[in-house]
Amino acid sequence: MLKLYDMETARKTILRRTPANTTKYPPALLEGVERLFGSGVTPPQAVSRILASVQEEGDAALRRWSEILDKTQLDDFRVPVDELVVASDSLPKSLARALGTAADRIRAFHERQPLPDWETAAMGGTLGQRITSIERVGVYVPGGSAPLPSSLLMSVIPAQVAGVKEIIVCTPPNPHPAILAAAHICNVDRIYQIGGAQAIAAMAFGTESVPKVDKIVGAGNLFVTLAKQQVYGTVGLDGLAGPTETMVVADETANPAWVAADLLAQAEHDVLASAILLTPDRRLAEAVQAEVSRQVENLSRAEVIAQSLANRSGVVITPDLETAAVLANEYAAEHLCLAVAEPQALAAKINNAGGFFIGEYSFEVLGDYVAGPSHVMPTGGTARFASPLNVLDFVKISSIIALDRETSRALSAVAAEFARAETLTAHAAAADLRS
Repeated sequence: MLKLYDMETARKTILRRTPANTTKYPPALLEGVERLFGSGVTPPQAVSRILASVQEEGDAALRRWSEILDKTQLDDFRVPVDELVVASDSLPKSLARALGTAADRIRAFHERQPLPDWETAAMGGTLGQRITSIERVGVYVPGGSAPLPSSLLMSVIPAQVAGVKEIIVCTPPNPHPAILAAAHICNVDRIYQIGGAQAIAAMAFGTESVPKVDKIVGAGNLFVTLAKQQVYGTVGLDGLAGPTETMVVADETANPAWVAADLLAQAEHDVLASAILLTPDRRLAEAVQAEVSRQVENLSRAEVIAQSLANRSGVVITPDLETAAVLANEYAAEHLCLAVAEPQALAAKINNAGGFFIGEYSFEVLGDYVAGPSHVMPTGGTARFASPLNVLDFVKISSIIALDRETSRALSAVAAEFARAETLTAHAAAADLRS
């Protein structure tokens, strides 16, 4: 079920990154889109149609799309506050404790992130920066085959730590009680039962019921990602999430049962998830193969796992750990797990990863739920330049320029030289007046 690859084959297959704009959509998906939107309509075109209708018609379009796409008729999109309380009270005590523990650790982690205002008088007058929070943020929380209250915690809490005054949450209709309970734990009471591209449209443009936001965060399905891509510029975004991915680098000291369990945990997310093991030890690779085959028999999402393992996952045999580090750096995984004898030393050789999971006791599932950092991480190789969701995503940095008269006059002559070189005579004149 979990294939072994040599490096050359792996680089052409499971390690190969393809540009987002070359996505090939599964035939079943295209058939479904054409059934709802008409012959020849692509997913991006369908999303454009949804966005335009919500922008023009507001709540009426939201109701229509909820009925067509979610088979739900809604008069009021907002979840009443008392339902959040009821959901929280109805949770099993063990789950309530787990949500509370996760919320506390996520908040404690993000409260340690520095957000410094600073000023200096060393350059003539005052120069510096001022940090202010974004005023209104929209959080999208998926609600498909697996409810994700953890995603609400991981997105809402960093925004609160940053000082965001208004946070609204959109999640598909009939949200799971755990999602509502997570919102209640975070003291967020503006929850809207709107899913998919129409939710992104509502938050980006605003409707009679849903306020327009300044930035949208949170992952979703293909249509959510396409919608975020198309509204960028109207609102800010945290990023464009692709299928989730884990890369494990392991040596002969790793526990094959644990490595297999970590790969399976990743593969069960969806059929496009990637779970990749790099190892120079063939005996470990074969032991992990055997463990995967054994453990998957007892898992509820075995069919999803099977497709993920067959299409997007595998074990790559490398000559040594140094080569594995090179491959890991090239791949720039969302989650990079180091199950080796000296994980810190190996981590020092790798720059690109959304999250480094150092050693076998720091396994990726803990990062999904309760370790502390947000689990909203860059996918698709974007960890080469992007970061996990954090407090800085919810603030703006403004430059402070308050020069004294002497410095202003001295710099005006310099500015005028630049302006004349760029043939911007009005710029030059404004500078010359002060010099």
